[in-house]
Amino acid sequence: MTEATCRRELELEIPAETVKKAVERVAKEFARVARVPGFRPGKAPVTLIRRRFADDIKSEVLQSLVPEQIERAVTESKLVPVTQPQVDKVDFTETGPVKFRATFEVLPEFELGQYKDLEVEVDELKIEDSDVDKALDELRDRNATFVPVEGRAVADGDYAQLKLKGIPAGGGEPIEADSVLCHVGGEETMEPFNQNLRGANTGDHKTFDVTYPSDYPDPKLQGKTYTYAVEVLGIKEKKQPELTDEFAKDVSDATSLEELRKKLRESLEAARAHRQSEQGREKLLAQIVKSHEFPVPEALVEHQMDSRLERTVRSLASQGVDPRAVNVDWVALRSRQKERSIDDVKAELLLDRIATAEKIDVAEEEVEKQIAAIAERSGESATAVRANLTRQGALDRMKSKIRSEKTLDWLFSNSRTRTITKEK
Repeated sequence: MTEATCRRELELEIPAETVKKAVERVAKEFARVARVPGFRPGKAPVTLIRRRFADDIKSEVLQSLVPEQIERAVTESKLVPVTQPQVDKVDFTETGPVKFRATFEVLPEFELGQYKDLEVEVDELKIEDSDVDKALDELRDRNATFVPVEGRAVADGDYAQLKLKGIPAGGGEPIEADSVLCHVGGEETMEPFNQNLRGANTGDHKTFDVTYPSDYPDPKLQGKTYTYAVEVLGIKEKKQPELTDEFAKDVSDATSLEELRKKLRESLEAARAHRQSEQGREKLLAQIVKSHEFPVPEALVEHQMDSRLERTVRSLASQGVDPRAVNVDWVALRSRQKERSIDDVKAELLLDRIATAEKIDVAEEEVEKQIAAIAERSGESATAVRANLTRQGALDRMKSKIRSEKTLDWLFSNSRTRTITKEK
């Protein structure tokens, strides 16, 4: 047993008398059903049965006695296993005690330190007039129209309407589009498109190569080279609507531009408050984790590493990317998650212990509310969602998550927040 880990080894012994009775019981059961040449069913001598089926009898005896002995020892030691015990070093004799070793991981024992009335720093997030202006500009941009341009070539700022086909180097699925807008000179546009389309006219054909960087936002294109054949179908300018009271009425329920500005500021301030609250909770939990030193079960850490990796895979799949086709060292990516996974496990254990100490629990109405939200998103009935969660064993996990979130909310409400100004 190593003190710095959650691994436990128990050297256990089953009394000889208990073993003897179990062997006799199992042997009699075998004798009733065993078929032995020269004897009618159930009539073979028990002594013969014990010799002929010695290994099977031993296996049955161990299967019936070992788990009971482990459970008894675990209860007496007040341990909470998180893995199935692995049994080895079995010393079995029919006339003596059975000795064996059981190895497993347990929840760690630790004392709660300070977790109330802590101070946490959050960044000052001022909402300036420029932020409101930016939000207004984004509204104008979303409501902009594209106006055809006649009589001149493509210039920076224009949107070239293209028919294109891109063939990946080395083979693979091509990229094709019958009509797509390309913002020439835009920050988001790859430079080969800018170079080849700047000065082009409607009807022109261009062929050029584009090599995408390894950190390109679209994972399907990262690190790949495509040869594009492009036809310029037209040239368009983006026209934003004017900032007027009519614009405000068109894009919102505001009755004037001034009222729209006020609503945008209120929305930005609410988002700021939410960001500060989230930042505060994250920093507070990290502070509590850092102030508590205790080992965590390796099995829980491994599970958390797998969960983090699964989230990455699901994120790629949601973007239409086949994770198997991405050039990623998954083993290395998983191993890099270990330190954060350890902190995740520590955080959950601490939140659970704090919740118990402060008598924070989950009401059935809170579970129903969560189920109703899932049902609304999925289009299923709440009854069906509950049945699925129960069948998958996810209902308890949901309750545990709600309890952890409530506990973190409670911790934040019982902490002191200090706003700091970032140096520019």
